[in-house]
Formats: sequence, C-alpha cells, structure tokens
Amino acid sequence: MVISKTIQLHADPTANQQQMCIIDITHQVEQQVTGTDINSGIVTLFVAGSTAGISTIEFESGLLSDFQGMWERNAPKNIPYDHNRRWGDGNGHSHVRASLLGASLVVPFNDKRLSLGTWQQIVLVDFDNRPRSRQIVLQIMGE
Repeated sequence: MVISKTIQLHADPTANQQQMCIIDITHQVEQQVTGTDINSGIVTLFVAGSTAGISTIEFESGLLSDFQGMWERNAPKNIPYDHNRRWGDGNGHSHVRASLLGASLVVPFNDKRLSLGTWQQIVLVDFDNRPRSRQIVLQIMGE
C-alpha cells in the first residue's frame, strides 16, 4: 500500500544571521505515519524546491550552530555565483547548499514508530534568502 501526504510549512531563513532556517519536522512526520493504516514500512520525504533540503540531525542549539557554520565554510554566501550574476536574486549559495544536502530522505518505521536514533530528528533546512512556503511530500509505503 502507498499513501501520499503533504506537510505545509512557512520558512523564514532571514530570521537569523545565518540566513538559514532549520525546522524540526519529526512530530509532523510521526503524525502522518500514525494517521494511516500502515503499521510497518518506509516513509519517503521530498521537499519541493531547489533551495531547501531534508536531513536528520540532533536538534540542539550547539549542533545547529555547528551545522550552520559548516555551510558557511563549504558554500559561503559572499562569494561570486554565476547564478546571482544571471538572475540577480542573490541566492546562488542557497541552490548549491540545497543540492549538497539533498531534497529527500527515507525513514523506516515499525509499529507506526519511526526508526530514529535517540537524539535523531528529521529537519527541513531552508537555505534561501527570503521567506518561502514549503511543501514536503510524503509517501508512506508498507503493510
């Protein structure tokens, strides 16, 4: 059986100095899984958009700060991007970061419980330089 669901979110990456918004969506994913007739299987998450990604992380302030710093070291905001020259929207770094993180994630579940580690949460990471409405598509598969 395959059931498709969506999670709608508003992300504002401009709300902090890093121009990055990290949202813990674990609870919303759990709710979508428990709201089905499927007891065991996998849930695939996919964020629609080229400037956001999905991953897992321990959602605590120190690690979130480390995570944000890593992106600035690996795909800095303030270097030249051809995308910015072409479109003038200043979010070339957002596209590069999102492509490195990836737009999808697969999480197994048993007895309607996500098989996450003790300190592991599912996060949407919005890298864009302006607020966005985000849609996460879930496909819940199993028996």
